[in-house]
Amino acid sequence: MSYVEMPGAKVPIRMWTDPSTVEDVALQQLRNVATLPWIKGLAVMPDVHYGKGATVGSVIAMHGAVCPAAVGVDIGCGMSAVRTSLTANDLPGDLSRLRTRIEQAIPVGRGMHDEMVDPGKVYGLQTGGWDGLWERFDSVADAVKFRRERATKQMGTLGGGNHYIELLLDERGSVWLTLHSGSRNIGKELAEYHIGEAQKLPHNQGLVDRDLAVFISDTPQMAAYRNDLYWAQEYAKYNRAVMMGLFKEVIRREFRKAKVGFESEISCHHNYVAEERYEGLELLVTRKGAIRAGSGEYGIIPGSMGTSSYIVKGLGNEASFNSASHGAGRRMSRNAAKRRFSTRDLEEQTRGVECRKDSGVVDEIPGAYKPIEQVMDQQRDLVAVVAKLKQVICVKG
Repeated sequence: MSYVEMPGAKVPIRMWTDPSTVEDVALQQLRNVATLPWIKGLAVMPDVHYGKGATVGSVIAMHGAVCPAAVGVDIGCGMSAVRTSLTANDLPGDLSRLRTRIEQAIPVGRGMHDEMVDPGKVYGLQTGGWDGLWERFDSVADAVKFRRERATKQMGTLGGGNHYIELLLDERGSVWLTLHSGSRNIGKELAEYHIGEAQKLPHNQGLVDRDLAVFISDTPQMAAYRNDLYWAQEYAKYNRAVMMGLFKEVIRREFRKAKVGFESEISCHHNYVAEERYEGLELLVTRKGAIRAGSGEYGIIPGSMGTSSYIVKGLGNEASFNSASHGAGRRMSRNAAKRRFSTRDLEEQTRGVECRKDSGVVDEIPGAYKPIEQVMDQQRDLVAVVAKLKQVICVKG
């Protein structure tokens, strides 16, 4: 479909979904965003749903300002994927051992490494710039510097919630590795600190929603936020790279005889800020629950722990600010999912997937998410499908 346009106070709201299917609270969030004096455009992806502070599945383009809540608290959250030389025929009938090996190599949930991961010992990891990441940590907000030791030990860890590691098959039987994670606790700490700082500023006192507080260009507060934001986005990128290296090493050890090869990795943020130019203006584009989908750019759009995921190429649709959805998107809250579904439902909906099937992940059940096929159909003018994947192993925190 192409987009549906809804009126907004300062800009129209372009929606790649049927507005009647969007929660009222999410629609109100979008209307509130459209009132911001600095806004130049607002695009809404088909996985849209209510989010804390700002709507998930929204792409907000502003001139001379940025809203930290429109990035989200997991700065730099995103995905990585790589196709291997393995095929379905190489996999054992029982995948439980392989799942256990992955969980042993990569801490999940609140787990972390005992010591900082040595990047020089991670298979295939490009270590250029690694030292600079920690040197630049000295320039981030004093409020989070005491978290440095924790941040170093969480590098290369998954976290919880909707973060996951998967082994999947495409329609030709090729084995893929994917993972979803972000900047861990240090990104959350930085985000919450700067959201609080923005809310104190005088120019934000008259906004319809205090969560939409912004930083304005050419101010010390904006400079401080952008410094910390870009650091956290880089941390998130390295976090995924370390995990993917550890994941590859597990696969190499478990399939030694196959001498596994790996193609180039695909990696994309879906909670971040980018500086982009549209209609002659330099804009700050925040994508919260959206990926960049510029012409020919690869992206990853996952479903849920029991449904398909997609490798895509962007079509460069400027009406969406070269964006697409970041996944299926939730259709109910975590608490609502826990009330509605049981572990028996989870077992049924993840049949054929080696994964946790206990009460601790019922809130991540496929039924809590929108149908991924519908989401993909609604963004045919944003991306082209390169590969359709189906997981056989899913590791969750």
